Amino acid sequence: MAAKAGDDPESLMTLATVFCLRNLRKTMCYQGLRNKLCLRSDIFLPSEICDKLVNTYMELIHTDSNFEPEESFFQLFSDPRSTRLTRVQLREDFVRDRDLEAIRKQDLIELHLTYCNSLSSRSLKTLSCFRDTLVSLCLFGCSHIFYRKSGAPLACIEDTEDEEEESPASRQALETDFNFQGFNRLRLLNLGGLPDEVDAETLLRPLRSLTSLDLSNVQLLGTAFLTQWKERLASLVLYNVDLSEELVSTVVELVNLRHLDISRESRRPKFKMTRKTLTAIVQRLLNLVSLDISGHMMLDNCTVPHFEEAMGRPRWRAPPPDSPTRSLSSSHQVVVSAQVTGSKNEDQVLNAIEAYTEFRPELAHRAINQLFDIARIQHCSQLLRALQLVIAALKCHKYDKSIQVTGSAALFYLTNTEYRSDQSVRLRREVIQVVLNGMEQYQEVTVQRNCCLTLCNFSIPEELEFQYSRVNQLLLKILEPARQDESIQRIAVHLCNALVCQVDNHHKEAVGKMGFVKTMLNLIQKKLQDRMCDQVMEFSWSALWNITDETPDNCQMFLNCRGMNLFLECLQEFPDKQELHRNMLGLLGNVAEVKALRPQLLTPQFISVFSNLLDSKADGIEVSYNACGVLSHIMFDGPEVWSMEEPRRDSVMDKMWDAIQSWDVSSRRNINYRSFEPILRLLPQSISPVSQHWATWALYNLVSVYPSKYCPLLIKEGGMSLLENVLELDSSQPETKDMARTPLDQSRLEPQGLF
Repeated sequence: MAAKAGDDPESLMTLATVFCLRNLRKTMCYQGLRNKLCLRSDIFLPSEICDKLVNTYMELIHTDSNFEPEESFFQLFSDPRSTRLTRVQLREDFVRDRDLEAIRKQDLIELHLTYCNSLSSRSLKTLSCFRDTLVSLCLFGCSHIFYRKSGAPLACIEDTEDEEEESPASRQALETDFNFQGFNRLRLLNLGGLPDEVDAETLLRPLRSLTSLDLSNVQLLGTAFLTQWKERLASLVLYNVDLSEELVSTVVELVNLRHLDISRESRRPKFKMTRKTLTAIVQRLLNLVSLDISGHMMLDNCTVPHFEEAMGRPRWRAPPPDSPTRSLSSSHQVVVSAQVTGSKNEDQVLNAIEAYTEFRPELAHRAINQLFDIARIQHCSQLLRALQLVIAALKCHKYDKSIQVTGSAALFYLTNTEYRSDQSVRLRREVIQVVLNGMEQYQEVTVQRNCCLTLCNFSIPEELEFQYSRVNQLLLKILEPARQDESIQRIAVHLCNALVCQVDNHHKEAVGKMGFVKTMLNLIQKKLQDRMCDQVMEFSWSALWNITDETPDNCQMFLNCRGMNLFLECLQEFPDKQELHRNMLGLLGNVAEVKALRPQLLTPQFISVFSNLLDSKADGIEVSYNACGVLSHIMFDGPEVWSMEEPRRDSVMDKMWDAIQSWDVSSRRNINYRSFEPILRLLPQSISPVSQHWATWALYNLVSVYPSKYCPLLIKEGGMSLLENVLELDSSQPETKDMARTPLDQSRLEPQGLF
């Protein structure tokens, strides 16, 4: 059997790491003073494990809403005698100055800080602690790290635990005392987004050994300083840096460059890319294997033949010379020896997502949009890669609305029926996780709709059960507002209904406690006010029918929340809506099965309504059948509880007999029983023969029409002996006894293998 996309199992290292992080106090830590998390004294962890712990911890924080961060987590790695950190990647505002200070004694080789806007200039002091070992440093998007908080000097490091760090760094308090003096081992540096107030030349001048430099979105006052690395620099990224003749002249002196990125966003730049400029780059930078010039205005004489003429051999391709903002194919060509990004084909689109996801979400967004079109209109041939790249983009940019919109839309098409058979359980679970992340982060219409639609591509509830509580909470949150987008409301109610159908009772009870019953009734109330019986109304009643099945607590909630009043109002407002009546009566059948709740149904008004519905021909026999079921359970409690004068008990029972006699016993049913227990309990009794007759008819019908499904259930739950009992009881009516023989005979004939 061929492996499915994403079928590789998680490594033991990954599983063990996640388990330890979720159970720190039971594995490697204990609770110290002031509830501080402390590493056990007998724990000694090498760098491979420590790096994995820290990096996985950050991933769980940003991708798993059920994961609780630990206030003192980074303190666990404060002592290099028991823990060793070498390669750490930290993202976004969660990381604070004191977290870096906690690990300042570690000999870090790589430190990647991305969009860590909670860091202030205090962290520059901490960076200096790593200067003897650091080889790779990324400060991309850390816009506040060069500013002090409240004017505090750089050298002031407070070690007190109760220091307030929530206030942002002041944009006026620029730190001017820091440079990279002493970072002699540093080879790779990313300063993307360096504030304009910081002089890049002064900051970088002490670094003599750089081989890779990223100055994306940095304003350069001068460019000559770049030549200090002309013998060493192999990679230079100047994305969104304003090009000039001076800068190009400087760049072409960096003769050992293998990768050069002078691309920019599609906004029209002042600098025009000419044949002379490109020829100079190609002829001077002989080691170049990767060049990104996307987003530039290409003049008409910048055509491929000129490149080949200048280069002497076809080492790379340039973008076509048409409009630079029309599409990815014209403005977004990364020119690589083996790979080209763009929109011409699936390979180019996937290359673009891979190349741009981490640091250029605006470009990744456009590429994912192109993938959306491929999956929607054509066919995605590299399904695993496409899904993994979109998942990675959604995880990396959880707070970027444009990525979440396009990514969730792409996932909808990449997980539909056409591709489903090729996807593993693990891969589909990853999709569900990022979809739920998007739903949590964005209450915006487009994201919510895309995410809900994507969830509809999964088998419900089976594939969502591992996130059962979370997905229900998110759907109920979507349905809370009184006025919600109609399409989202319809999809969300459909999902809610599917999630409570065919699940265990403990799941239903848990969802009921979340407010499920009240939310559905609120939707029904709103639709009544609008005098509208649509899919939302019908799905809401269907969901209530499912969630109250054999779940007394939820039945009680229904009654407590004015459910019976809404039932009566719906009957009056929508007398001809057959599907609605069936769903409502099915729900009330669940309520009637709970003995403690039946007295609340035993009123002249309700009994009259149920009695009148016995004559209903709506939805075949279903409305009449369900109404008779409600009354059968009420009658089962005996005449002593019938305290009303009208309608009379005998009259209602006569109508029940007539209704049952009118039903076609071969009717195919729009109903699904998980258990016969509520029906079987009506058989061994003499106080209400009509209740016994209704129960026997139900078993006769189900076993006759669906023998392979319901004969095993009847035998499993002891129904055979109870039906034999009916034949022996003197109080059983002859018609009832005749009817009881059929399910007995049918079940005896059913092949044993089906059990």
